[in-house]
Amino acid sequence: MKRFIFIVFFVLLSNICSAQNFVSEGDKLRQGGNLKEAIEAYKTDFHKSSKNWKNTYNLACAYALTFQKDSAYHYLNIALKDDTSLWALADADLYALIDDPRWFDIERRQLNRFQKHNGQLEQPEYALKLLNVILKDQALDYYIDQAKSYYIKNGNLPQWYYPLGSYKQEIYKNEYDKMLRLIDQYGWPKYSKVGKLAADAPLLVINHHESDSVRKKHLAQIKQACMEKEGSCMEFAKIQDRILVNENKPQIYGMQFRYNSERNLEPFPIIDPDYVDQRRNEIGLEPLKDYLKRKINFEWTIIQKE
Repeated sequence: MKRFIFIVFFVLLSNICSAQNFVSEGDKLRQGGNLKEAIEAYKTDFHKSSKNWKNTYNLACAYALTFQKDSAYHYLNIALKDDTSLWALADADLYALIDDPRWFDIERRQLNRFQKHNGQLEQPEYALKLLNVILKDQALDYYIDQAKSYYIKNGNLPQWYYPLGSYKQEIYKNEYDKMLRLIDQYGWPKYSKVGKLAADAPLLVINHHESDSVRKKHLAQIKQACMEKEGSCMEFAKIQDRILVNENKPQIYGMQFRYNSERNLEPFPIIDPDYVDQRRNEIGLEPLKDYLKRKINFEWTIIQKE
């Protein structure tokens, strides 16, 4: 069970539905697990300025997380009128909405807005399917993040985490199988054909799979897409490092974390750590010091060599 917990906590891509660059009162409450209070805070801000689409979007997310679908759709439709991205179609905080007939209209309208603003995708239908895979792959992340916060505070996991964790593994397997069928039908997704967000779907699904044999099977293709600038180099680095960490070997890029004795996150051991930024720069990643500070608030102090 200990290894299973590591898989969920250290590799999972956190997918909190905050569309804002600042943290509002509603964001703080939602991140703290206080969804009812978060909704009231977002609604207060909405009545002050209904034109703040980012706040309205987060209000829709909070309603979706409490499975209040009608309210979620009401505010989501308002928010997306001024959003030309595809982010909402991959946002796991909206998971409760996707089996509703209204979700089809959300997908079509948002795809049209995106293409009107960014140009026509070569494979728009494939893009929609990939975005749906991302959303489902990260379903329940909000609740599992709450379990992580509980662990950091108390040193043990809440009982309700275990069925969610088990269900997550089932989701990962199902989405991987679906991903293979999509790749057989459409080919390996590329930034130039489905957009950057959708093209990362296989990488997330492969990273979350319980078997390292799956990651090793696809690693060459993932690296090739990275080097050709047709896929995410960050996700490639995560997958490469996860394979090494699971084999008890030092990682290359510093992308995998563990809890220390004080229940704070730190990177797993890194090979030649004074050259890690050189390796990261070769694939277009930011310096590790900046990444660790932003990602887990960790101070990386090892001086880098050229």
